[in-house]
This record gives sequence, structure tokens and C-alpha cells, in this order.
Amino acid sequence: MNWSIDFAPLIPMPLFWGLIVLAAVLIGLLFLRRTRGASLRSLAVIAMLLALANPILREEERDYLANIAIVVVDESTSQALAGRPEQTAAIRTALETRLGGIDNLDVKWVTAKSGTDGRATGTELFAALNNAMANTPPDRIAGAIMITDGQAHDVPEKAAALGFDAPVHALLTGRPGEFDRRIEIMTAPRYGIVGQSRDIELRVVETGKTGTRSAAVRLKIRREGQPDETRVTTIGRKEIIELPFPHAGTNILEVELETADGELTPANNRVVVAAEGVRENLRVLLVSGEPHAGERTWRNLLKSDAAVDLVHFTILRPPEKQDGTPINQLSLIAFPTRELFSDKINDFDLIIFDRYKHRGILRLSYYDNIARYVNEHGGAVLIAAGDDFAGRFSLYRTPLSPVIPGMPLGHVIEKPFKPKLSDDGARHPVTRDLPGAGSKDSDPSWGRWFRQVDVNVRTDRGRILMNGADDKPLLVLDRRGDGRIALLTSDHAWLWARGFEGGGPHSDLLRKLSHWLMKEPDLEDERLIASAKGLDLTVERHSMSQTIDPITLLTPGGKKVQIELQPSSPGIWRGTIKVDLPGLYKAETDALPPVGKLSAVAYAGTEDTLEMSEVTATDKKLKSIAAATGGGTAWTKSAGLLASSDPASVTMPRISMLKNARVLAGSGWLGLKDRQAYVTRGVKLTPMFTGFAALAALLGLMSLAWWREGR
Repeated sequence: MNWSIDFAPLIPMPLFWGLIVLAAVLIGLLFLRRTRGASLRSLAVIAMLLALANPILREEERDYLANIAIVVVDESTSQALAGRPEQTAAIRTALETRLGGIDNLDVKWVTAKSGTDGRATGTELFAALNNAMANTPPDRIAGAIMITDGQAHDVPEKAAALGFDAPVHALLTGRPGEFDRRIEIMTAPRYGIVGQSRDIELRVVETGKTGTRSAAVRLKIRREGQPDETRVTTIGRKEIIELPFPHAGTNILEVELETADGELTPANNRVVVAAEGVRENLRVLLVSGEPHAGERTWRNLLKSDAAVDLVHFTILRPPEKQDGTPINQLSLIAFPTRELFSDKINDFDLIIFDRYKHRGILRLSYYDNIARYVNEHGGAVLIAAGDDFAGRFSLYRTPLSPVIPGMPLGHVIEKPFKPKLSDDGARHPVTRDLPGAGSKDSDPSWGRWFRQVDVNVRTDRGRILMNGADDKPLLVLDRRGDGRIALLTSDHAWLWARGFEGGGPHSDLLRKLSHWLMKEPDLEDERLIASAKGLDLTVERHSMSQTIDPITLLTPGGKKVQIELQPSSPGIWRGTIKVDLPGLYKAETDALPPVGKLSAVAYAGTEDTLEMSEVTATDKKLKSIAAATGGGTAWTKSAGLLASSDPASVTMPRISMLKNARVLAGSGWLGLKDRQAYVTRGVKLTPMFTGFAALAALLGLMSLAWWREGR
């Protein structure tokens, strides 16, 4: 039971206060004039005011509610370092025991984890605390206890922002005076032009102190396709490192800092800069033979691509045709053969011969230049052949023949057929996703073609992706040295563009074919991809082989593990594993010749530069908010020589429940605030000065006053 006195005046409050003032004046005058019976008259006036105030005895039946302590457990990336998980578990076990021994106290446990969306949010302890308060009455919160290394990135500036009046305490993992080094990226490009380089600015940052501090540290720099570089620098000095862009797509540079003696962790000693290589412009040379219906298909396709600069020449008049037409009327632009095929041939990313016949327009030495352009300079050639490829003026009868993957057999097959994917075509990225391709047991849904050159493709030359009439090779791709070449043995792709018999995916096929020749990374048939979401690491392998070898995975600690990938779709294998330690993982494997070794890197865990920027334990960040709320911070491990090396051995402060105290922390102890919250179950109201009792008291005092005056 709880008793209290309330007042419910019988007259309006302004009038009641006016009477009080009037009564005070009257009583003052009585005593000032030393009137006989002033004391009794004053008591009579007070009794009258008391009766008008109507005092009521309030009797409440209350159920007291338990206090609530919120414990926030830091499970961010930095808490996974240097035995801190074991230390956190030991603190939690000890805290459960101590809080469990306090009467009338409920404990709510919440965790604060690093995000998995890639944003640099850091450790958000107070965001987790706010989430726990969503269904917790603020007047029942006895305090908040945080098990953390002290690296919090959302500490409020003022205690009022917490939303409750109770202490905030911190039980710190790690040890005082920890030492760590890391690489800090100051500026880094997100993209660059292929063939050029851009600068990265970084420095080595040291947190804490070490007795063996060295003025010089070593950085190991790894670039794709280049030998490792070692550079010596000093703590805090800005270093400029060149990032080359040898190819389109993702270009990676890795920088590793040597590990120092006594360093907390090497997990932040390695950084990866990934930037997209962008071609300034893809330059394509299209050389068409005599005009035909498919010429416009090639031109429209290439002109529609904003990334392509197209140079197109059509041979309108063969050299053997002599009819006396003046030279200045033969064409608008003369065919600059020497400039294109000798002086500037290496400026082109792709050369396309569309139904082109060798009739003396190009010298034989120019064909030899084109062959060297493919073999030695990594160029690309596409031959879209018609009946021209089967005759005596075929390109195969030139010095270009060593790089052409198919030899014409001298005749043209003229019959309706539907292009169909081969087994290799079902796995190759150029053709495997073509809509309407059907399957082994069903024909494609696209329209028919009617002409094809019969060629012979050697088993060691090229891959047949599509077959045509009588299962003859229709589309053949090959790698020659650093370059690439493709042979399309029909000139009827334009039928798909015109929608004949429903058409077909001519745009997808020809565009992918062109970009594979120009080494588009997403269209590589031999490829290794690594990606991560949180601590789930996914490795994907693209290959033209029927089977693949296990993938070698290099962990942040330098350990090598083997991963078996499972078939996902034709030409694609995929596997996902759960890794224990956040950091950079590098996958490696051998690919089919001439590709050689493949590698890919991914950062597992949240790639949160804010979270890993400072990993040494500290009490500085939480000390201000703890002091503002009356709380405190306490180390659970000492840094002395006699300190235990067992992570599970911790020193816990005493925890007490206190009432009406402002200071709730001290040396070796932490306090929680007894909020004394309750729920009222019933109320009994009893008037104290009304009715006959009040009337009798008033009359008695007035009678005594008159009696006193009469003497």
C-alpha cells in the first residue's frame, strides 16, 4: 500500500487563492495589533480554509515492475581479432551470473554487427541500443552495459539523445596500449582509360605505441601481369603508386604492408584497389566487298553502339572493271589502303571483312600485316563469308590464311537450315544465352538461312560454336597469339534482321561476337570471378572444359585451401563457402591454353574502411557519454607483465543496484539505477476534513476565540 494526501478545493482555484491571501492579511493584522485571541482566530480561519481545500487521503495498491538492464554485445569486424571473441564470451558468462543475482532485474541482450551492404558505417552500438528500446519503457531502464573494444562510431554528443535517464557502462575487450599498423587509401580512381595509368595516394598509419618502432616499413605492390614491386616508406608519409589499366573491365592493384612485431592484427595490412578500365573508343574497320543485303545489317549494328568508332569502306568497283569512267567519278573517298593496313593498322580494335574478295585491291604484304596484327599485336579479325570465300579469290588464298581457323573446301551449300548451337556453343558466353536456341532434342525457334560455305576446321584450330546445313561449321572462334579471329561461314544473318520466319537474335549474336573479339571481360570463355557478401565467399568459374580443377584460395593469413565448385549451368561452375576471418581472399586456377593462369580477388566481411581504420581497444570514445550519464568504463584485461594470456580470463567489476544516486561507477564497481517503476492496481479515496468533523472543529475554534475575547 502507498498513502498520499490530495486536495480538491470546493470552490474555483482563483477564488480559493484569493481567500488564502485575504486570510494571511487578516492574520497578520491580528498579530500586528496584538488583538486578544489572535491565535484562536487564526486557527479558525485556517480551519475554514482547510475545509474549503477538501483534503483527501489517497490509498494506492501498487505492483512494482522489474528494472531492465540492456546489454549490447559488440560483434563487429574488429571484435573478431586477437582473442576478443573468447574474451567477449567470458565477459558475457560472468555478466549473466552477476546480473542474475540482482533481485527485480530483467536483462535484455542485443548484438551490434557490422553491416553487409558495403557502406562504411563502422560499429553502431547506440543504433543497436535504440532498437532494443523500441519496446522497452524508458522509465524502467536501469542502465545499459556495452561489451566492446571501445571502437564505436555513433556515440551521441549529449546524454539527452539517449532517451532514458540511466547510466551507460562499457566493459572493454582487448588490452590498454595495443599497437597496430594499417594502410590508409587517401585517393584512388574508380575508372581509367585502357592503356593509360592513374595515381593512387596512400600512407601507412600507426595506432598505439611499440617499443620496436621502425622508421622504415616495406610495402609490396602487386599489379596484374607484372612482377611484384617492393617499396620502402615511413609512417605517415604519402606514397603515390601508379595503377595501370591494361584491359577493359576490373583492373586490380594490391598493396601489402609487412607485419610488425607485436602488431594487433595483419587483417588491415592489405588493401585492394579495383577500378574499371574503360576503352576510350573501340575503333572498328569494316571492309565490305560488293554490295549485298547484309551490308546494312553490319553497319547499323556497329553505328548503334556509342562505344564504337566505325570506319566503313565498300568496294563498289573491282580493278578489272574498266569502262572509261573518269577517276574523279568512281567514288567519293579513295580507299586508303596503305594508311589503313600499314601505317595505322594497330590503331584498330577489330577489322571486319564482309563478303570481301581478294582481287588485287590489297597487296599481299598488307595481308601479312593483318596476320602480324593478330598474332603479335593482339588484334582481332572477323570474316563474314559468302560464296566469295569458296572461290579462287578467297581470303584463304592470301598470307592471311595462317590465322584463319577454317579452310574452304571449294563449294557452297545452298539449302534451307536453322543455325544450331554446338556443345561448345552451349558453353561459350557469346552464344549460350541466345534466346530461342532450343536444346539438343529440339530445334531453335528462329528463322532459316539458305547459304553456307563448306569449310574444314582442324581439331587444334578454333572452336565451333554454331553448326549449319548438314551440321557443317557455321561460326568458328579462335585465339592466335595475343589476338583473336572469328569466321562466320554464311552471309545470311541479315534474314534475322529482316524478321524472315520470325527472325532471330542477330543483334545479340553479332554484338557479342564483335565484343568478344575486342576482349570484353564479361564475354571471356575462360574466366574466374570471386565475390563476397558478408563472410559468404562465392567463386565462379567459366570454362569451355567438360571438367575443371579445384580452385586454390589464398586466405588473409596466407593459408591455401582447395575449393570444389559444382556445375551451375553449361560452362559455369560455382561454389560458396563461409569464411572465418574478414579480409582479402585470392582465388587462383589454371585455364586452358593460351589463357594460362587465372586469378580473382574479393574482400570478405563488410568492406568497411571505417570499421577497420582503428582496431586497437580504447576507452576514449565512450568515456564522455558514460560520464554524462553517471556511468563508467572498465578494462577486463590488464596490460601488465603478469597479465594472463588466456583470452577467457577476465576481471569483472562488482555490479550493484542503487537508489537516488548520481554517481553510478567507481574503482572496481558499476551501478545500476533502481527506477522503482510500478503499475497502480487500485485507488481508495477518503475525505479528511469534511462534514460534521470540519463543522465541529470550525465552531469549536470560533467559540474559543469569543470566549478568549470575553475575558
